[in-house]
Amino acid sequence: MPDRTRDHPFPVTVEDVTDETPTVRTLTFSDDVMASARPGQFAMVWVPGSYELPMSVMVAPEEGRAAFTVRRHGPASTSLYNVNPGDMIGVRGPYGNSFDMRDGRLLLVGGGTGLVPLMRLASHASTGGGSRRITLVMGARTESEVFFEDAASRMLSVCPDSRVMVCTDDGTRGTKGLVTDVVDGMLAADGTGSFDAVYTCGPEPMMYKVMQSAHKGGIFAQASLERVMKCGAGICGSCVAGPDVVCRDGTVFDADHLLRANPEFGRTYRDKSGVSARWPPP
Repeated sequence: MPDRTRDHPFPVTVEDVTDETPTVRTLTFSDDVMASARPGQFAMVWVPGSYELPMSVMVAPEEGRAAFTVRRHGPASTSLYNVNPGDMIGVRGPYGNSFDMRDGRLLLVGGGTGLVPLMRLASHASTGGGSRRITLVMGARTESEVFFEDAASRMLSVCPDSRVMVCTDDGTRGTKGLVTDVVDGMLAADGTGSFDAVYTCGPEPMMYKVMQSAHKGGIFAQASLERVMKCGAGICGSCVAGPDVVCRDGTVFDADHLLRANPEFGRTYRDKSGVSARWPPP
């Protein structure tokens, strides 16, 4: 095996591929470095002969293993989605900071593959036993797009008074409605201040509303931003959002900073050419 440095792709072999939904797969591999990634950190993943793309590091139940959960969408994500067991990919990192995990009652809010860093956060938080009570709210458009529900329930079963709540836009699974409406109602009804922290990852307009709701209630909150990343090391500038280079300064940011100091958060995004446009993207 070649010597390992953080900024050069290191080869790992994909050992298992799990279909989560018709368009989402989880690729599991053995790697002590990625297995020890902190909640919120990401890797740059290279598919030989194809593309390199940023991926949050998914937790795996076995020691020394990690995973990437990818949704088939564009050319880069489709190339990773099509990787088979026994194929090799290159990983470098992990990069970025991590969630500031608090004690008490934690609210985790995820949409789509934004659940990945929250699953790692939930895994770490659950080791606190009775010191943390975790509510994980996951949103999807419809039942066929819901994933990680069973895995999250098993993970949180060791934490007293913890639960997993599913929201679907069409009501085919769990609570009907947008995850932001459900969370807004939960925080508005939380007159006793029993939520000590809110963490979110997913579509940026969703995170913007969650951060607004938490910040309005005076609750500590953090979001993990998803932006175009080409280097992962703060060099290329493709992930700039307002004053922040997301891969270097984040990807995790406090609500106070995002809502007060970052004029792009929740309002605009940049495409791969760097052109700014209003949310939501096409």
